[in-house]
Amino acid sequence: MAASTLFCGCPVMAGGFRISSHDAFGSARGEAFAATADNPSAIYYNPAGIGQLRGHQLSGGAYGLNIQSRFESPTGAQFDNSKDLHAIPQVFYVYGAESLPFSFGLGAYSPYGLSSEWPETTGFRTVALEGRLTYFTLNPVAAWRVTPRFFVAAGATINYAELDVTQGLTPIPGNDYFNLRGEDLDVGFNLGGLWRVNEQFTVGLAYRSATTMDLEGESALIVHSPVPPFLPGPVAMTQDATARLPLPFNLVFGVSYRPTPRWNFEVNADYTDWSRLNTVTVKQAPLPDTGLVLNWEPSWYYEFGATRYLEKGWWVSLGYIFNENSVPDASYSPLVYDLDRHFITAGLGVEYDHLRLGLAYQFGYGPTRTVAGSATSAAGQTADGKYDFLSHAVIVTTGWKF
Repeated sequence: MAASTLFCGCPVMAGGFRISSHDAFGSARGEAFAATADNPSAIYYNPAGIGQLRGHQLSGGAYGLNIQSRFESPTGAQFDNSKDLHAIPQVFYVYGAESLPFSFGLGAYSPYGLSSEWPETTGFRTVALEGRLTYFTLNPVAAWRVTPRFFVAAGATINYAELDVTQGLTPIPGNDYFNLRGEDLDVGFNLGGLWRVNEQFTVGLAYRSATTMDLEGESALIVHSPVPPFLPGPVAMTQDATARLPLPFNLVFGVSYRPTPRWNFEVNADYTDWSRLNTVTVKQAPLPDTGLVLNWEPSWYYEFGATRYLEKGWWVSLGYIFNENSVPDASYSPLVYDLDRHFITAGLGVEYDHLRLGLAYQFGYGPTRTVAGSATSAAGQTADGKYDFLSHAVIVTTGWKF
């Protein structure tokens, strides 16, 4: 039971399973970029977009994120999550042939991850304490310019995940812990299509396949004080462990409208099939296997963006995102703290000769979510209470054409 309760929250750390910000221009537009996709980060947003690019283009940057999440227990006590700062790098390279209708790209980025850590006095110590998911994707793609206005693409995603999560075994702070660590490498794929209907309208469609991480590592029971049978602490018992983590597919549809060459408006509907995360199985012989029914629900991102192109290669953008929650109360975990969220974005940048620079700011807000009726741990604790979310993020991107 301890392992299954802990694993409930591990995939989704501090601000969501998905990390959807991978380029300053795309993020400044509220991630509404699937139908524009006109720089190397299209490898992530819509790989068909690289078919629009010519020559060699390199782009890289970092997404710096500050998350302020707070829990209020049913008694009124308030606690802040201590894992509030995160930095996520990304890099993309594209080569578009001048004389052939093909473009090729390679991206390295983190589509999932982040971390979470709560104080031991929250009242849900035996439900969740600390978790970290490191996730990297290497994504080679190829795009074909079928006609001057229609592009298709396909790529492979080579994905590495490393997981480390901890919870208490009893409600006593600092007394004992259960820890699970594991890693895995898996392969998936992504597809894209982009159609320039005319000079004003462009339609984009991107798909990222589902994958399954069979995490292999070890679990440990750690005692830090004398408990029956009154062994001196700390005492640790470790065993081999595996945990199967199914990840969802993702589908994005976007429409870009350019009333004049100076303006670009776009709306995206972004669907993630979290219903794949219905049961997580943990094996840790000689302890019995455990299976946790999560019954997560599919959710949507609704993304809106506008860009004004200025003189001398400058641009300014604004955007808005609404992100639905996907975790029901019955399987809620504080490591997830999932709730409906609103994001406001803004940014500016310049493309001058061979150089591309971009800077975007993202403000996130989640209205208070009250969780009631969550699962009870073996020690009688639950995740019931109120959860608040606030975030500030900056993404910086530098690009070079050569």
